[in-house]
This record gives sequence, C-alpha cells and structure tokens, in this order.
Amino acid sequence: MAEGDPRLRALAHPVRLRMLSLMWGAPMSAAELSRELGISHALASHHLRCLDDAGLAELADVRVRRGGRERRYRAAGGTPLTEQRDGFPLLAEALARSLRERAGRRRAGEEGVTADAELWVEPELWHDVRGRILAAIVDLHEGAAAPRTPGTIRVGATVAAFPLTESTGPAGR
Repeated sequence: MAEGDPRLRALAHPVRLRMLSLMWGAPMSAAELSRELGISHALASHHLRCLDDAGLAELADVRVRRGGRERRYRAAGGTPLTEQRDGFPLLAEALARSLRERAGRRRAGEEGVTADAELWVEPELWHDVRGRILAAIVDLHEGAAAPRTPGTIRVGATVAAFPLTESTGPAGR
C-alpha cells in the first residue's frame, strides 16, 4: 500500500518537503533547519530523522561545535517526488499545503510564472515538455545555495504535470 511506503510518508509532510528543499543548496543541521523554519529543535530533529530513515536525506558531515558534534545532512540525489506514483494523491495534498503557505510569502511586484492546464496534446510534445520542466527543476536544485547566501534570492517552485486518465470525472463534458 502506498501510504505504508516510508518515502511517501516522509514526502507527504509539508515541513519535510521544505527541509528537503533547503538541504538541496547546502548541508544543514537540525539546529539550522529549526532556525530557518521557525520550529523547535526537537521537531526539526524528528523530521530530519524521518527523512534520513526514508533515504531522502544523507549525512554530509559532522562538525565539532561548542564541545558537541553537529550532524549536517543534505538532500539525497535523484528526483523522489517524480518517482512517486502509487501515492500521488497523498503527495499532491502535501504539495498543495506547501503551495498555499508559499503563496502567502510571495514577494509583491516580482515576476513569477503561474499556469494551470488540462489539455490534449501529442505524446511526443508531452514527453518533450516534461523533459524541459524536469531540466528546469534540476537547474534550480543544482544552482541552490545555502539559505540567506549573499547575492541570492529565495524562490518557491511547485510543479506537478502528469498524464490524466480519459475519464471526464465529476464535472463531466
């Protein structure tokens, strides 16, 4: 069952989605994530353990800090959101919550891209566009810097594009 998949359970929480996004740019500790997200250190540690246990975060380094050891994690490579198929409705709900939260923080007057579509297109066009969308997201991830790095801007990107069944659904046609 999809809901039993530890990767899906980890991805289906909006705080963990934000943590993964932050850790694409640079390794971060639970303390750094708690400060950036405005949550308790204990809660950040819990969510970080969930990501690590699911194989979505990996230990990047351990630093000696104030007499203790600080473990810093980074997002594991790959495209875990794209790989989710069976549990997509659960993941889509987490993405929707994340999008609603980010929309409230959109910088006024700044350019963005917003689109919605339900279209019929040639399969070749779909595969080409899907590849370009994936390449754009990979570019953003590869260009990500540590939070608040001088000369960077904070951006939000939530993308879900997928083939639909031919059913007309509840709205009918």
